[in-house]
Amino acid sequence: MKLTQALKMAAKSISANKGRSALTMLGVIIGLAAVIILVSYAQGQNLAMQKYYESLGENKLNVYAYSWDGSVDVNDELYNYCQRISDYVSGVTPNGQIWSGLTISYGVQTLGQSNNGGGMVIVDGGGGGSYVEPPTFYLGNDQFSLCNNYILAKGRDISCMDIERMNQVCVLGASVAQSLFGMIDPVGETVSVNGIPFTVIGVYAPKGNGVTEYNENGDNWQEVAMSRMDNIVVFPHTLTRILNNNQSIDEYTVKARDSKSTRMAATLIKSFLEGILGDSGYVDVVNQTVYQEEENEANKLQQYFLGGIAAISLIVGGVGIMNIMLVTVTERTREIGIRKAIGAERKSIITQFLIEAAMICGIGGILGIIVGYLGTLIVGKLAFKIILIPGAGITVGAFAISVALGLIFGLYPAAKASRLQPVEALRAD
Repeated sequence: MKLTQALKMAAKSISANKGRSALTMLGVIIGLAAVIILVSYAQGQNLAMQKYYESLGENKLNVYAYSWDGSVDVNDELYNYCQRISDYVSGVTPNGQIWSGLTISYGVQTLGQSNNGGGMVIVDGGGGGSYVEPPTFYLGNDQFSLCNNYILAKGRDISCMDIERMNQVCVLGASVAQSLFGMIDPVGETVSVNGIPFTVIGVYAPKGNGVTEYNENGDNWQEVAMSRMDNIVVFPHTLTRILNNNQSIDEYTVKARDSKSTRMAATLIKSFLEGILGDSGYVDVVNQTVYQEEENEANKLQQYFLGGIAAISLIVGGVGIMNIMLVTVTERTREIGIRKAIGAERKSIITQFLIEAAMICGIGGILGIIVGYLGTLIVGKLAFKIILIPGAGITVGAFAISVALGLIFGLYPAAKASRLQPVEALRAD
């Protein structure tokens, strides 16, 4: 039997039982769509995580170090040492977070802790207010933006002169600038921080969507975290005396030259700090690249897990294919007997039924891919607020799996049909 004849006979058999064929395809459609949607969802999560790590900045080291008795100036020692290993390190900054509950004001707008400690409040001129996420206040140096992957949108960054002279200046994150100034250009304006005047010298470009009013239970956590990165105010670290009760800074961020330099930089810095602090201090160096690699591995495992769950429905659909093909063999026993009586070989019988099973699954696969694409677009928009499209590899693989499913689960019915004896088959009712 020629292939074209087998295809025509398979198409005729499928069209003769439209309802049964459609129900048979349904299992393949649902299973394939589920595989595409779940695997694409896992990929979307991976993209969101990658975007989040990119916003943090690549090749970063978080360094925690302090002296118990204050005998070692960790900041100066670390800064000078990083300059000596400049082949591995491109920048270092204090990353001191101020926890003393500051408020920042401009005109009638005030950002700070509410009276009941329940979060940030913006107070408007009418005495009302709306609660938003509190900004984070940092103490840094001239390399803060480099180390934390910030880009200036307006004005300038903190300079070495600002640090040496303890100038009362600050740089605002995009969300804080929007909340305080609206459409006004903040650069050159004076804000009040706990009643102390500070000049705004720059504004960072937004990392997230620039919105700080959100429901943490409803939003994607990466998006929330990125929005918080825009909700910051940065001061020269030498102002710790007036802003942070002269508390010493024990957290630093180091920017490595590249991913290859990150591990070496971490090793060198940890050894250096342990050498100068000894038993009179504490040192810990955290490589964020390791966290990212671990997260990527976890995402891959999640993809396999979700794909495996969805594949169960494909197996169920395959069993349905086998069942229908067995029914088809029973219904067409006399036809098989006639063909074998006039000389049809076993391989032609097997080919005919395999092509029919593969055609049913192939059509179901195409429909499943269409449903999977639509479902992926909806999931991407709802879960990640992006247009998420399944990759070409997933699409081709899904179609190949659907055809293979027909061949695998159609093999037994086809073999059973080919083993029928002509005399017994012709006697069948």
